[in-house]
Amino acid sequence: MRITKRTNIAMRVLMFCGVNRDRLVTKSEIAARCNTSESHLAQVINQLGQLGYLETHRGRNGGIRLARNMTQITIGEIFRVLEADAPLAECFADVDNTCPLVDACRLRHAIADAAEAFYARLDGVSLDALVCENRPLFELLVPEGCAHQP
Repeated sequence: MRITKRTNIAMRVLMFCGVNRDRLVTKSEIAARCNTSESHLAQVINQLGQLGYLETHRGRNGGIRLARNMTQITIGEIFRVLEADAPLAECFADVDNTCPLVDACRLRHAIADAAEAFYARLDGVSLDALVCENRPLFELLVPEGCAHQP
């Protein structure tokens, strides 16, 4: 299974916000620390905001922060929501499916079961579990001069 770039960036954003949960963070800070472009970030931040994972504040003193407690954000839920439009294989696509075996293929069911097991495993992982007491993550994501809370 391949994770889309959007989901990868979303996880970076959420972890960055989790590490820096005591303050508003900016898109430019995230871009610099998480090695991604601000244009990709803007799209992901907007989507995470619409889904209720982030609070966004516009203006000169604006920024973003988590809208929920980290224990209430499960990674499986994030992946399901963000990966919903990305078919695992051609036979899962509503459009562009040209596979002649789709009606008789048992592999499709095995792949669907494997994907559900993947998501179920991630359901047991919270953002809190990824961030808390993760000193190396804090060292990477807390800007110089900010409080350090591993």
